[in-house]
Amino acid sequence: MNISIIGLGSMGKMLAEKFTGSGKVPADRLFIANRSAEKLSAFEGRAVICRTNGEAAASADVLFLCVRPVDMKTVLNGIKSSLRADTFVISLNASIPFGLLEQHLPDYRIAKVIPSVTAEIDRSQTLVCYNNKVTANDKSMLSDLLACMGKVYELPEAELGMGSELVSCMPGFIAAVFDVICASAGKHTSLPKEQITEMVLGTVNATSELMQKKSMSFSDVVDRVATKGGITEEGTSVIYRGLPATADEMFEKTLEKRRLTAEKAKELLI
Repeated sequence: MNISIIGLGSMGKMLAEKFTGSGKVPADRLFIANRSAEKLSAFEGRAVICRTNGEAAASADVLFLCVRPVDMKTVLNGIKSSLRADTFVISLNASIPFGLLEQHLPDYRIAKVIPSVTAEIDRSQTLVCYNNKVTANDKSMLSDLLACMGKVYELPEAELGMGSELVSCMPGFIAAVFDVICASAGKHTSLPKEQITEMVLGTVNATSELMQKKSMSFSDVVDRVATKGGITEEGTSVIYRGLPATADEMFEKTLEKRRLTAEKAKELLI
């Protein structure tokens, strides 16, 4: 089975690295194309370097389109004459709905894939959704291929936005929250910033592992640590009073931004 990747931005490059590094895709079965030749040189000997997008598309049993919405129409128009009718097309852009992709690629089996940056350590929570032409065998094959990055979750297209917030955007959200916490802690201690960060990260990792191994919920952990009338209860009560409004605003803003991005993508693809 030949795998082609068009676009070696952050996600396209990560896919290529994972497919080659895991041994999932042999070098003579991975075809890559990119607008600039500089990024292609890093894969010499590990993939087949294609001179054009059309060349990559013509070789593909499975084609990953890792391009920005602003470039998608140009790329699709450029590969239509080269693309085989039985190629399985994968878009790595959640903002472009199947309806728009199908206008350019009618009758094609199409999926959307949303990885997380945590794929770099094989811990991605990768989201997939499919149009109604994708078969059970297609789904099984794609899940097996993406498993080299971590877990794979199938979602309906309507939930891909929130799903992306929870897995693809969430590392950034989590990092921002603990950046604020560490900065605040630094105002009240002489401990160096690096040590504060190390202590917090170690506790975050251990708490996550504890919850997973012991099947604990967030509230279970709070109840376990925050004894009534104690110091932890004082802190958690502040968080429960103040953070919900911030979290609500965060999701309202990000989902609205996602809606506007989808509208812009529609304008670019029509």
